[in-house]
Amino acid sequence: MSANGYRDYFKVLQVERGADAETVKRSFRKLARQYHPDVNPGDAGAEARFKEISEAYEVLSDPDKRRRYEQFGQYWGSAGAPSGGGGAGVDVDFGRYGNFDDFINDLLGRFGGPGGGAGAGGFSGAPGGFGFSSGFPGGFGGPGGFAGAQSGRPQPVNLDAEATISLTLAEAFRGCERTLSVNDERVQVRIPPGVKGGSRLRLKSKGNLQPGTGRRGDLYLSLQIQEHPIWTLDGDQLRADLPLSLDELSLGAEVRVATPDGEATVQVPPGMGVGRTLRLKGKGWPLKDGRGDLLLTLSLNLPREFSEPELELLNQLRAVRSSDPRREWMAAARL
Repeated sequence: MSANGYRDYFKVLQVERGADAETVKRSFRKLARQYHPDVNPGDAGAEARFKEISEAYEVLSDPDKRRRYEQFGQYWGSAGAPSGGGGAGVDVDFGRYGNFDDFINDLLGRFGGPGGGAGAGGFSGAPGGFGFSSGFPGGFGGPGGFAGAQSGRPQPVNLDAEATISLTLAEAFRGCERTLSVNDERVQVRIPPGVKGGSRLRLKSKGNLQPGTGRRGDLYLSLQIQEHPIWTLDGDQLRADLPLSLDELSLGAEVRVATPDGEATVQVPPGMGVGRTLRLKGKGWPLKDGRGDLLLTLSLNLPREFSEPELELLNQLRAVRSSDPRREWMAAARL
């Protein structure tokens, strides 16, 4: 403030004189967060600075007040102002507000600007997105809030936050890293190998922040695993269908099969029926004490078209077949 009481509101808000309304509002939000009394408890200087920038914003956010301020300078309050509506002044009752965003939105509304909008904080993370309240959590007096108006100090609240991360089966199998943005802080998250859908990871002291106390909750991440075209996780076991040809299924064979991290050889016994299961021990899902089992369910995979030699052999098989595949089925089907 100058010696004659004149305040340069543009300097107070750290903007150029020709700054548009959006620039003024953005700078006010930034400074208000910096000097808000909840962020600077017991700091009289910060509170005075906060009231000064609030006064500056009240004038510069109102087109009529700003026009008179730019035209008449320190005498703007009495130059053409409506009767009874003199100069600037902001009387702030900080105890009315349970969190900073409530205060800002109310103040913007009182000054004629739109509430909410960009700059209110939040959480953005893994693809697919997920969100939770940040910075100043909860609402006044309700669950997750604090009753500052009654006692003048924050009350105990649940500051923990939750979010969801979607993983591919490969990421869940091998483990991976994700970078999240939590309350404007970049957090590196290590997903260990072998996590399962529905698991929760806890990041200590990465949740919401309670203003005025420095207390911060934990962040809990719920893990979801996307479906895979081949593999299905069933408890500690990994399952898949194993396609076999007619001769492999009938006569048995030694076949190469895929595993999640390579290949293996399995022996298919002769006469194994469709739906029977082969177990490969230690080839399945990562566990704390090793690997689970891999279960392969046998299925018949017939070609769309048979070659001429194949058709000839199939006709020979039909001619010499000695059993009726539907005999027991027909007997059991009679009511």
